[in-house]
Amino acid sequence: MHPVALIDQWAHNPTVLILIVGIVALLESLALIGLVMPGVVMLTAAASLAGHDQVSIIILMVSAFIGAVLGDGASYWLGRTQRDRLRGWWPFNRYPQWVDQGERFFTRHGALSVAFGRFVGPVRPIIPMVAGMMHMSPARFLTVNVISALLWAPAYLLPGYYLGRSWQRLVHLPAGTEQWLSVLMLMFVVLGFALSWLRRRMDRDSRLYRGLLMRARRYSATRRLWLSLRQRKIGGEIPLASIVLLLAGIVAFIGWTWLVAGLQQPLALDTAARSFFSRPDNMALMRASTVADRIGDAIGIGAMLLPWLAWLLWRKRLAALIHWGGALALLAFSNTALKQWIGRARPDTPEHLIGSFSYPSAHASTAVVFWGLSAAFIAEGLSSRARRWPYWVAIVAASVVALSRLTFGVHWLSDLIGGALLGLIVCGATRISYHFFAHRYLAGAVHRRQLVLLTLASVVLVIARIVWLPAF
Repeated sequence: MHPVALIDQWAHNPTVLILIVGIVALLESLALIGLVMPGVVMLTAAASLAGHDQVSIIILMVSAFIGAVLGDGASYWLGRTQRDRLRGWWPFNRYPQWVDQGERFFTRHGALSVAFGRFVGPVRPIIPMVAGMMHMSPARFLTVNVISALLWAPAYLLPGYYLGRSWQRLVHLPAGTEQWLSVLMLMFVVLGFALSWLRRRMDRDSRLYRGLLMRARRYSATRRLWLSLRQRKIGGEIPLASIVLLLAGIVAFIGWTWLVAGLQQPLALDTAARSFFSRPDNMALMRASTVADRIGDAIGIGAMLLPWLAWLLWRKRLAALIHWGGALALLAFSNTALKQWIGRARPDTPEHLIGSFSYPSAHASTAVVFWGLSAAFIAEGLSSRARRWPYWVAIVAASVVALSRLTFGVHWLSDLIGGALLGLIVCGATRISYHFFAHRYLAGAVHRRQLVLLTLASVVLVIARIVWLPAF
């Protein structure tokens, strides 16, 4: 069986979807697993597929209800039997504030905290465990657990379910593209979660980082290498995540470019994506793509960057200013050189792109560099747990801008993948270089009022670009 057909068969199997919803609801409620598991996103995706396939919403909610009750019950039992010993377990021994936050929430709201906590992301997996630790009676916990789960299941499943019921009719999928679209969405979600998970494994307080540090200390050569990579002025850590990103990006880009450059015809995924996105009759999609395209072109990126670059110049943050300029210049040179060297023809070549080649996508690479570096500069001053949010925003924003190029038919999907990989390489190299020149975290140097004003200026400029300036 073809891999795409196999994935599609499993993704649209009613029994599998019902089991997935129940298992995700259970795992999301467990104290240790729910802290790192993106349960809301996974439940919404599964509910959307179930709605599309017209799986019974009653059975789906019963599955989520049972999973949620069992998960919270297991967390309560864990807290009741282990109590203060849990503070010595991973990850609570590294993040004791999680338990402290849960205890404060429980003290403030009492038994209702179990119901409230089910709908509050940061404390959701902790509250049932804390309830057990703080001697809440089993009967009382079970009552609140069951009642809150009855409300939680429809609240979390119905939006995704009815979205799935309507998206086929609203989007007007061409015949034969549904399987490939399911695979594309699955790849995007898995890749996003994998990047988020790997980034956290590279933080200074991660087990991997500490393990590499201990091994580096064993030998004089590796100790000197480690010390040479440290930057004491910004915390004394090495840019491990940026190094891994750079190396992985180079390997992936070389392999992908070797595949694409040798193609005599588009990949099957290219053809399927083109038939789905190139829909000139869908005016809503075309208008949204036009807006995303203008945000992500050279003028749009320049409009968003201009206030920040002016602020960096005014505050004499020359290291950040030079690295922003260097990243964009390196990206422009790389895109131009690679396009000419590979010479891949575009699917369609409008008049203003005559003489221009397709691979890699400059829009995709520029979006990745802009949003990726922005997320990195914002995240550097945040706690390890909070860093994922800027990166998730960056992933979504860059993906929307990149995919808009498919609507106009000027790129294959494989061009976007190559452009994204090139952008990741430039992001990694820029962050490694900046690591040695920065004197302190840039995010900490921006006061809240300045942050609001700079963001407002970027929004005003990019809106002006969308409304008044033609496509570039």
